[in-house]
Amino acid sequence: MQGALIGGRYRLTDAIGSGGMGRVWRAHDEVLHRAVAIKELTAALYVSESDQAVLLARTRAEARAAARINHSAVVTVHDVLEHDGRPWIVMELVEGRSLADAVKQRGRVESAEAARIGMWVLRALRAAHTAGVLHRDVKPGNVLLADDGRVLLTDFGIAQIDGDTTITRTGEVVGSVDYLAPERIRGHDPGPASDLWALGATLYTAVEGTSPFRRTSPLSTMQAVVEEHPTEPRNAGPLGPVINALLRKEPAARPASDEAERLLAEVADGGRPQVTEVYVPPARQPEPGPARQETREHSRPHHVAPAPVAVPAPRRRRLRTLALVVAMAAVVGGAGAVLVQQWDESRSRDGGSATSSVTPSASTSPSPQESVPATWVRKDDPAGFSLSLPSDRWKRSVYGVQGDLTQIDYSPDGGIHLVRIAVDTSPDFDDPYEHQLDLEEQLQRLAQYQRVTMEKNNYRDREGSLWEYTWVALESDPGVYAGPRRAIEEMYIARDGVEYAIYMSAPAADWETTRKQFDTLLQGWRPKSS
Repeated sequence: MQGALIGGRYRLTDAIGSGGMGRVWRAHDEVLHRAVAIKELTAALYVSESDQAVLLARTRAEARAAARINHSAVVTVHDVLEHDGRPWIVMELVEGRSLADAVKQRGRVESAEAARIGMWVLRALRAAHTAGVLHRDVKPGNVLLADDGRVLLTDFGIAQIDGDTTITRTGEVVGSVDYLAPERIRGHDPGPASDLWALGATLYTAVEGTSPFRRTSPLSTMQAVVEEHPTEPRNAGPLGPVINALLRKEPAARPASDEAERLLAEVADGGRPQVTEVYVPPARQPEPGPARQETREHSRPHHVAPAPVAVPAPRRRRLRTLALVVAMAAVVGGAGAVLVQQWDESRSRDGGSATSSVTPSASTSPSPQESVPATWVRKDDPAGFSLSLPSDRWKRSVYGVQGDLTQIDYSPDGGIHLVRIAVDTSPDFDDPYEHQLDLEEQLQRLAQYQRVTMEKNNYRDREGSLWEYTWVALESDPGVYAGPRRAIEEMYIARDGVEYAIYMSAPAADWETTRKQFDTLLQGWRPKSS
C-alpha cells in the first residue's frame, strides 16, 4: 500500500501504527501540501459481510463524532472517504507516541505528569460531552503524547452520539474490559461519569504501570470491576486520592468534570488536593419476584457458572467465541453477540503428573520444502504468516483481531478438529514456558483436565514451550463436540518480539493422526517476518 494514492489526493508514505481495527498511515495531502494521518480499516478485510456493515458504520460514526468536537485536545478529523470498498479517515498528524507506549517504555509516569495528562484528557472529554458525544473507550492506547508537549484524545470508533440509533448489537459490550465502568458491565446506559471512570483507570495504569482491574479472563476482570477495590497505588503520591475518587463504584459518587479538573490541576502544580466524599443514598431494593432473582445474578458475576470452553485455545487473551457469549451474557444481561477485548479463558488445574512427549521435530527448524508432504496445501494467510495444512478442506475463519492480538482458525469440520494461530505483538510474558504455566492455572473449569506434558524446548532457534493436555467436553458445553478431547500448543517468541502460539485440538480418539499432523504443521510454519 505504501505509495498508494487515496481519494485522488492523499499519498501514503509509511505505516506509523496499527491495532485491532485498523492501521494508521502517514500521508501527504497533494492538494494542500501538508502531512496528515490516515486510518485504514483493515478489520473489514477479515470479517463477514454482515460484520463489515457494522464496522463501516462505526468508522463513519467515529468521523462524525470527532468532527462534532472542537477542542485542541481532540485529534482533528479532516475527511472521511471510501477507497477499495472501505472507509478511510483522514486526520491531523500527531508526531509522538501513545500513553500506553510511554508506560511500556518507561515503566510508569510520574504523578505530576500523569495529572497534567489527565487534565487535558478531561478537557477533551468535557468538550465531547458538551457536544453530546460519549467516548466509551478511554484508555492509555487512545491518549496521544505529542512531541511538542500536547496531550490529545483519539479513536472515537465506538463513541455514542446523542440522538443516533445504536449500531451495537443486542447484549454487545464495547470497549476494553478493564477500562469499562461498573454500571456498563451491569448493563446500564453509560453517561459522562463512565468516561471519567475510564480516565481514573487510565491514570492508575500510568502511575503504576499496570491496569487496576485486569485479571486473567474477561469474566474475572469484569467481576473485579464490579466488586473489588483496586490495590492502593504505591507510586501515585498526591494523585492517589483523585484516582480513587474517579474509580468509585457509583457514578453519582465520582467527582464532576469541573471538580476533577481542579483536583488534577492541583496535583500537576505540586499540591495535595482535598478530595470530597460524596454521599450516595442506597439504591431501592427491587420488589420480590422472578425479575429480582435475575438482576441479582447479573450483578453478582461470581455466582455465574460459565460453561467450560469446548475447544480451548491457550492464550492469555483468548476465548472461544461461543463460550464468551454464554459467560458474558449472564453478567451484562445481554442476549446476543458479545464483543470484548478478547482474552484467553482457558486455564486449568494441574490435574496429574507430567509425562514426557515427543518434542516436535520442527525444533531443529527443517525447511518446509524438505519436511512437508507434497499432498499438503500451503496457506498464505492475510494476517501475514504462512502454514501448510493436510488438505484444502481446512477453511479459514477469523476468531478475533483485537489490539495487539490476532487469532486465526483453520478447521475442516466447523471446529471439531481445529488449528488456531495466535499472533501477539505485545506479549504479557517474556518466557513462553512461564506464560503457559500461567495459562494452565486458568483451566480449572475444564472437566477432568490433565496435563500430558509441558516442557521447554527450542523452536526456530528460539526458546519455546510445548504444552499438551486432555479434558472431557460435556454435553452442556458450547461447541460442536462432546467427549474426551486433547490439545497441544507450541509457543515461542520470535526475534522481532512477536509471540506466536500454534495450537491444535481434536477428539482424543483421533489423536494419533492429529499428533502427527501437528508435527508437520510446525515444520511448515512460517512467521510473518519470514
